[in-house]
Amino acid sequence: MKRYISSLCSCSLLFFASLFSYIFPFSPLNSFRLISLFLYIFEDIVYSLDEDPENQNFAFSPPHFCEVSARPPDPSVMDPLVGSTARETLERVSASLGCGPTDAEVAAHLDQHDALRHLRDQFLVPKIKDLPPSDLSLVDGAEECIYLVGNSLGLQPKTARKYVEEELDKWAKVALMNGLTVNLHLLLLSFYKPTSGRHKILLEEKAFPSDHYAVESQIRLQGLDPQKSMLLLSPRPGEETLRTDDILEAIEKEGDSIAVVMFSGVQYYTGQLFDMAAITEAGQRKGCYVGFDCAHAAGNAELKLHDWGVDFACWCSYKYINSGAGGLAGAFIHEKHRDTIQPALLGWWGHDLKTRFQMNNVMELQPGVSGFRLSNQPILLVCPLQASLEVFNMTSMQALRRKSLLLTGYLEYLIQHYYSKDAAQPHKAHVHIVTPSDPQQRGCQLSLSFSVPILKIFRELEKRGVACDMREPNVLRVAPVPLYNSFSDVHRFVQTLGSALTAGSQ
Repeated sequence: MKRYISSLCSCSLLFFASLFSYIFPFSPLNSFRLISLFLYIFEDIVYSLDEDPENQNFAFSPPHFCEVSARPPDPSVMDPLVGSTARETLERVSASLGCGPTDAEVAAHLDQHDALRHLRDQFLVPKIKDLPPSDLSLVDGAEECIYLVGNSLGLQPKTARKYVEEELDKWAKVALMNGLTVNLHLLLLSFYKPTSGRHKILLEEKAFPSDHYAVESQIRLQGLDPQKSMLLLSPRPGEETLRTDDILEAIEKEGDSIAVVMFSGVQYYTGQLFDMAAITEAGQRKGCYVGFDCAHAAGNAELKLHDWGVDFACWCSYKYINSGAGGLAGAFIHEKHRDTIQPALLGWWGHDLKTRFQMNNVMELQPGVSGFRLSNQPILLVCPLQASLEVFNMTSMQALRRKSLLLTGYLEYLIQHYYSKDAAQPHKAHVHIVTPSDPQQRGCQLSLSFSVPILKIFRELEKRGVACDMREPNVLRVAPVPLYNSFSDVHRFVQTLGSALTAGSQ
């Protein structure tokens, strides 16, 4: 069985006020080759497809015109440095260097022995002077900024411009195409089939607003009341993240009335990585469909959607997959549904490729998620995605996750060392980490709250060349991405945070 992700690129009058009709003046084969690269790179992550050639529409090999490495490097290169925890690793390295775990020498040593450090060279890192809020009286504008906002918008691959310019030479029309929320709507239209006894959708109370709105509107579309059919799950009083046991208990208690369990893979605000395997098993045991919004999980955590039995999932590609703002969204439907779950809306790109251009207006639907596609892929959005996925193909999610655990653990260690609440100094500004401390319950992002006004801290960080983001009501999200962030980036950020706290407390 080969595994792949199928990008769900679609246009629909139900979701757009207007659409542009267009024809690609380049080879259709090249379009399919570009998309096949998307499928190839994540073949070990999410989706199984029957190996029968008659049921495959994509070649499972890199496009011939792309330069990619044959296989990922051996992740065991970092093994001599890695202990059972990030703290153990930092203490081991610092002891060997004869310094403290918080010293810059530790970051430099970890960077020197980082088997993935060469990947940073594949991306364009902005200079501090390129960030409009930066104050050049405080920092050297020629230095690279501290870019820790890959959870919101990944860096631009260096080859993205090349691929886009090549296609601009061939054509000059742009089509409006869908993103994650449209894909979520398309999936819910097929999976959410409420009955009088089973009509609820379960999701986090503080899900990303677009997910919340999509679920709410799908319930209304079925003529139901969101107040009765939308089941929202909150953390316990005084807690900031959901306990897995509480999620499973809610499914067990309410499962007979739940049609769909719809959760995030990684919670956008807290950075919590949910136990998708356990949630899927619990939901399906009660007869529910289980789906995930993997916007903050794709390219960040190891995903085994097929192995976990997840019914459906969707994600964007402009965060950890670095395809640029508005990049193509993706969708997954488990192969067990390939002949049973049908798309509610049809377009010609869901037609079998072998007969698509016969133009006889008799739909021959492709099985599985491929049948959900409505229109062909916009090449200007495919190009930057191709550029990023070529970088992913130089390594593996296992190697990236291995580095991520240490990189984010290092960030956590330094923040706790310098900025934890100190009972002996009650007036000292301190930082609280909202994200779970268990490395297996988070991706690379740490969500931080502060004892001083957060907006002041955010502005002071911006002045000093730090790119991170703030989310209401009170969180600063910091995400060291293993694909291009270094341990020195983390050390610089923590030192800069100190000066920002001092300035923001005045």
